Amino acid sequence: MRERNLDKIANGSLASLDVEDLDCLDDLLSFYVRSASYVLSTDLDSRLANLEVARGTGKITALLLIDSHPGIRASAIAEATLRDRPSTSRIITQLVRNKLIIKRETPGERRAFGLYITPSGHVLAEKVRGIVKTQSDEFFAFVPQDDRDALMRITRNIYRKIREERAK
Repeated sequence: MRERNLDKIANGSLASLDVEDLDCLDDLLSFYVRSASYVLSTDLDSRLANLEVARGTGKITALLLIDSHPGIRASAIAEATLRDRPSTSRIITQLVRNKLIIKRETPGERRAFGLYITPSGHVLAEKVRGIVKTQSDEFFAFVPQDDRDALMRITRNIYRKIREERAK
């Protein structure tokens, strides 16, 4: 395959690649997961347009977790999102700066802060819940329900296994 493509390049006839020309990527689950993730993220950013949680990753998850778990700590969000604490801290800082959440000192614990949703953060969280649910339904509509259920089960198990391994 590589020699065939080199011949096409030498002749100036290689304008695009067929799906069969993906080299070893064709057998890598990580390639397909990253590719789908990129397209999903791009689509979601366009749906979120000018909302404070558009562009980038992690803000939506943090916002929704804080809305559904008042007083949650940043460390719990980092653990749930499989992120490191510094990147989670940057996300929290953005949400605070946009007045979507507030930090409150946890009584009796030095330097421990709980995170709480603001009224405008709650309104945004509700709006985002509708957008992400619609996006997921529309984006995966071509996948038969049994396959979607299997994919959800498999990816949920992968997520849980990663969290379990990190907790050790």
